[in-house]
Amino acid sequence: MTKLLSMNRRNFLQASAAGALAGAMPGLIASSAAAQTALTVGFIYVGPKDDYGYNQAHAEGAAVIKAMPGVTLVEEENVPETVDVQKTMESMINLDGATLLFPTSFGYFDPHMLAVAAKHPDVQFRHCGGLWQEGKNPANTGSYFGYIFQGQYLNGIAAGHATKSKKIGFVAAKPIPQVLQNINAFLLGARTVDPGITCQVIFTGEWSLAVKEAEATNALVDQGADVITCHVDSPKVVVETAAGRGAFVCGYHANQSPLAPEKYLTGAEWAWGNVYSDFVKKAQAGEKLGNFVRGGLKDGFVKMSALGPGVSAEGRKAFEATQADMMKGGFSVFKGPLKDNKGDTVVAANKSYAEDAIELESMNYLVEGVVGSTA
Repeated sequence: MTKLLSMNRRNFLQASAAGALAGAMPGLIASSAAAQTALTVGFIYVGPKDDYGYNQAHAEGAAVIKAMPGVTLVEEENVPETVDVQKTMESMINLDGATLLFPTSFGYFDPHMLAVAAKHPDVQFRHCGGLWQEGKNPANTGSYFGYIFQGQYLNGIAAGHATKSKKIGFVAAKPIPQVLQNINAFLLGARTVDPGITCQVIFTGEWSLAVKEAEATNALVDQGADVITCHVDSPKVVVETAAGRGAFVCGYHANQSPLAPEKYLTGAEWAWGNVYSDFVKKAQAGEKLGNFVRGGLKDGFVKMSALGPGVSAEGRKAFEATQADMMKGGFSVFKGPLKDNKGDTVVAANKSYAEDAIELESMNYLVEGVVGSTA
């Protein structure tokens, strides 16, 4: 079940006197002892749970484990990447008895999650992203992430069949490796349809900044892009703005088709319910949780939105064939010969990267055909 909070838990911690908490401890301890087979799991979101994006994808995953036997779910949304998230984690541990925490936002990891984890070695913390390092970070912490660039490659195939201008656009937050993977994969997918397609990228500099996202989307359409995708926390503004300008859209994080049913081609979505339920089952069984967990389409970490009415029969056939190949495993999105947009060879002719290649986690280039800069 989900615990409903009548007030912000950070404010509760600040307002509660030490004596009151001490008085409550015997009851909390007795309750914990009486329910040793139960598991309380905490989820923390940097934005609203209904943002049609990053936070909603995690909240949908949390909803899956909410229905699992013996699980109590506690959640808090709109928690900034500051000391506030440390207070939220402390509250979930000390007041709710949570022993498995998922602080989902990128900026929660260092120093916030690491600081709290060091004080609570018996609590497990798992963070979304690629920041955990073996031998450096505490053993009760870890990371999980998915090869969602596979989904952006499929987005690119749909975009390649839909574009008339041979110009597609990408609204991105920051030029970190995971974002660059998505930009590159989007264009590489489109270029399997037509090698002459180019991709214009605009970086907003922030994960969530609606005004800049709208401006970037309009600028891309003004420059001729007729299919748009993105990597920002909430694609809602990008999707609605692009569709309002008559462009097709490919979604990201969650399903945005209700926002633009006629213009939505497909979307790369997270399937966090599979990941979270696996963590919970292992925790309930007393098994060790993985510290570095990864997976793609075939592993059930990533899924695709249903194809929309703007996808042609030819586009559907190409999309479904490639998706089937990916589901077999070992599919290489990044394979040589491949140059970056400065003309330098980044993948040799006889080289290809499987989806789990460690080199991809340090990608620092944009491929040939992407108009934009990482600087």
